[in-house]
Amino acid sequence: MPKSLTLGNGNMLVGMDKYAQVRDLYFPYIGLENHLGGHYTHRVGVFVDHQLNWFGHPNWNINTTLTKDSLVGETTAENNALGVTLSLSDTVYNEKNIFLRAVTIQNKSDRARTVKLFFNHEFEIYESHRGDTAYYDPVHNVIVHYNGKRVFLINGASGAGGFDDYTTGIFKIEGREGSYKDAEDGLLSKNHIEHGPTDSVIGFYVELQPNEEKTVYYWMAIAKSIKEALGLNNYVLLKKPEHLVRTTKDYWRAWVSKYNYSFYGLTQSEITLFKRSLLVMRTHADNRGAIIASSDSDMLQDGRDTYCYMWPRDGAFSAQSFDITGEHNVAERFFEFCSHVITDGGYFMHKYRPDESLGSSWHPWVRNGKIEFPIQEDETALVLLALWKHYEQSRDLEFIERVYDTLIKQAADFMVEYRDQKTRLPKASYDLWEEKFGIHTFTSASVYGALIAAAKFAKLLGKEKSEHAYTVAANEIREAILMYLYDESQGFFVKMINITDEGTIVYDHTLDMSSVYGVFAFGVLSVDDPRLVQTIKNVENRLVCKTGVSGVVRYEGDRYYRSIEDVPGNPWFITTLWLAQYYIERAKKESDFGEVHKWLAWATKYATSSGVLSEQIHPHTGAQLSAAPLTWSHSEYVATIIKYLNRLEELGICLKCNPLYTGE
Repeated sequence: MPKSLTLGNGNMLVGMDKYAQVRDLYFPYIGLENHLGGHYTHRVGVFVDHQLNWFGHPNWNINTTLTKDSLVGETTAENNALGVTLSLSDTVYNEKNIFLRAVTIQNKSDRARTVKLFFNHEFEIYESHRGDTAYYDPVHNVIVHYNGKRVFLINGASGAGGFDDYTTGIFKIEGREGSYKDAEDGLLSKNHIEHGPTDSVIGFYVELQPNEEKTVYYWMAIAKSIKEALGLNNYVLLKKPEHLVRTTKDYWRAWVSKYNYSFYGLTQSEITLFKRSLLVMRTHADNRGAIIASSDSDMLQDGRDTYCYMWPRDGAFSAQSFDITGEHNVAERFFEFCSHVITDGGYFMHKYRPDESLGSSWHPWVRNGKIEFPIQEDETALVLLALWKHYEQSRDLEFIERVYDTLIKQAADFMVEYRDQKTRLPKASYDLWEEKFGIHTFTSASVYGALIAAAKFAKLLGKEKSEHAYTVAANEIREAILMYLYDESQGFFVKMINITDEGTIVYDHTLDMSSVYGVFAFGVLSVDDPRLVQTIKNVENRLVCKTGVSGVVRYEGDRYYRSIEDVPGNPWFITTLWLAQYYIERAKKESDFGEVHKWLAWATKYATSSGVLSEQIHPHTGAQLSAAPLTWSHSEYVATIIKYLNRLEELGICLKCNPLYTGE
C-alpha cells in the first residue's frame, strides 16, 4: 500500500497509509529501526452512539494531502454512519523529535453527543518484541513505551485537560488480538503496565453540541531516555502543541519556497509536485548523511527486505537534485557519508545502512569459480558525477580539497585501473538495475563522465599527472563505447556485452532506457547525434507502453512486479522522466517542449493526492506498484523541472527562470 504521507526532521520519520494511520516509525536514523516493525499499525478510531469505527472501516471516507508548500499532512475523514467529520493536521516538529496531530471533531448530528476519540499504538521497539514495556505514568498522566534507549511517550490535550482514558496491554500473543479491542464498548480497562509485545490506547471524551466542533491535540515524544522524553513532553505543554504545528508549517514553507522560480509554462499541479517532491526527499535524508531509497516498509510483505538503505546510486541522484535546488548542506552530508564508507580499493559496495554499516546484498563474490567484486560500478561513478555538480553549484573548494584524497582520487584511480584489457571498457559488474552482470552501456557512460569530472577536480587542485591519467582513460572509454556498444544494424546502444575466457564478445541486444540515458546524460554523445536520435526512436516504438496509461518501461522483458504479458514491462517514473530530459536537451525553441510537457503531465497524473511517486505503476490501471514513495522518482522529477527551467534560460525564452542557474 503506497504511503500517503512521510513526515520527518532528519532524525525520525513517520509514514502513514491512506487511512491516516501510522505504519512506519523510524528513529534515531531515517530508515533504520522501524519501531512498528513494518507490519503493525497506530490506529485512530471514533466511538459514538454505541458504535466504534477505526479508520479503515468502510464507513469512513478519508482523503489525505499535504498542506500547500509545507510538510504538514491534512486529512479529512467523514463518517456519515456516525455523523462525525474529523479534520487532522499531522506533522513532525522540525526542531525536536515530536510527532503531533491536531484533530478537529465536528458533530454532524442535530443533537448533543459525547464523541470518543481513540488512539491505539502497536510497538515493536528495536524491531523486536523482547523486553518492551508499556505503562501509565500517573504523575505526568502519560503513557510510556520503552525498551532500553528507545522511549515513546504519548500524551494529548483537549479543552478539558489531558486524555480521559487509557489502557496498556499485549497483542498477537497468548490469544490477545490487541488493546484496540478494549475500546469496542467505549471504555478502556485502565491496565497500568504490560511487558512483551505491548500496545496501548488513549481516549478523549469530547462533549459536542449539534454541529459543534472542538479540537484535540495528540503527540508522541521520542527519545533515548525516559528523562529526555518527559522533558520533550514538558516542552510541548509549555510551548503549546498548536504553536509547534504552526511553526513547523512555517519552517517547511520557508524551506521549500526560498528561491523564486518562475515555473514558466508549468501547470499548478506540476509546480505543487515539484515542491512536494523536495519535501519527500528531505524526509528521506538522514541528518548524518544517508539518503535512503524508500521508507515504505510494505516491501517487506512481498520480499526479503525493504528499500530502507542508502544506495550510492539513488543517493547520488538525490544529492544532485538537492544541489541544483540550492540545498547544499544535505548534499554535503551525503558526500561526507560516502567518503566514510568507500572501500580502501576505491569502490562502493551494493548498499549501506544509515549508520554507515554494510547493507544486505545478493551480489556474490564468486562467479563461475572466479573472484569478482560484488559491485555496481555505476554507483562509484555516479557519486563523483554528483560531487562535480555540487562543486558547480556551491563553489566550495575547501570541501573538495577535504574529500579529494579520501573520495575523489580513490574512486577515480579505481575506475582507471578496473578496465578490460581488450576493449578498455570498465570491467564487468552488476547493472544499475542490480540484475545482470556484464559490461553495460550505462555503467560505461557513467564511468566516462565520472573520469571527466575527476580530471576537472584534479585540474582545480593543480594535480596535473592525475588530470592527464583521468582524461586519457575517459577518452579511451568513450571511443570503446562507440566501437563496442552501439549496434549499427539495429540502431541503438546495446544493454551490455560479456567477454568469454577465449576473448569472444557476447552481446545482449536488449533495448534498455538506461543505455540511451547514460550516453546523453554523461556526455558521451550530443543529443542531436544521429545514433542517439535513432536510439530514441526505438525507445518510443518499443519501450513506451501501448496502453491507456503509457509511460516508459526500464527495458524489454522486464519482469519486476510485472503481472501481465501484453507489455514489455511496467512503466517507471524514472525512465519516463529520462525521456522528458532528453527532449529538454534537444529543444531549440519553445514549441519543442511539447514532449516535455506531455511527460510532466503524465507524472502528475499518476502521483497520489499527497504527491507521492512510487517506483513503477500498473500499465493498465495506473495503480502505484512497489516502493512508494521512492526517493529516486522524486529526485528525477525535481531534476527534470530544473533542467527545463535552465534550458528556457539557455534559449532566452525566459530570463531568470531559475535564480540558481549557473550557465554551466
